[in-house]
Amino acid sequence: MQGQGVDEPLSDVGFKQANAAGMYLRHIRFTHVFTSDLIRAKQTTASILRNSQHCKEIPVKCDARLRERKYGVAEGRPVGDLKAMAKEAGQTYLSFTPPGGETLDEVKARVKDFFECLCGLIAQEARLEKRASPGNAETAEPPLPNYRGGPESDSSCEGAASGGLAANVLVVSHGAYMRNWLGYFISDLECSLPAALTKAELTSLTPNTGISRFVVKLEMREKLLPPKIRCLSLNRSDHLHDMSDS
Repeated sequence: MQGQGVDEPLSDVGFKQANAAGMYLRHIRFTHVFTSDLIRAKQTTASILRNSQHCKEIPVKCDARLRERKYGVAEGRPVGDLKAMAKEAGQTYLSFTPPGGETLDEVKARVKDFFECLCGLIAQEARLEKRASPGNAETAEPPLPNYRGGPESDSSCEGAASGGLAANVLVVSHGAYMRNWLGYFISDLECSLPAALTKAELTSLTPNTGISRFVVKLEMREKLLPPKIRCLSLNRSDHLHDMSDS
């Protein structure tokens, strides 16, 4: 169990998986890149960008809110120890909080804070681009909005960049954290899911370098409205199927 307290680099297999993810994503032109500040996530991000055809020099923002769930006394110990503690407490190990660890609600608070700030950032950038477009004399920087409240506007944030998207964002985080993020998307923001997705796939942990894709639509009225989210794919691991030493 690594959690937050065991900040070890990737293993040889981990580097190969990260490189395979980079090859799989090499054609995508990202506009923003965020990563957990733990070393294994930063190394994964570096491998992805090193393979990119478009984004090798893109700035990377490290964010502590993307760290793995904190597992307290279980960190640095075999996962079997966590399962034994959870069984003794009459809980499943995925939801159990060891002494000194984070509760699922605490992880969700980090997820929500990061995502709301991300939505605000993208909305702000889209509005700035609109103000700076030819024929629009307004150039004053607006305050940063978020969908709990913000500046008045009647503009949509969609369509500010090529391909009809204001942003194409890469977020590199950790398995338990991302599982919690998906739960937040579904329970709080009513994210739509692929019809073929099974319950087992929905509740399983992502494999190392598993890739999930979402379309997030932002819209401004009197304030930035709650985003509409659609999951395109979840925990994809196609890039790992043919992974070899070469």
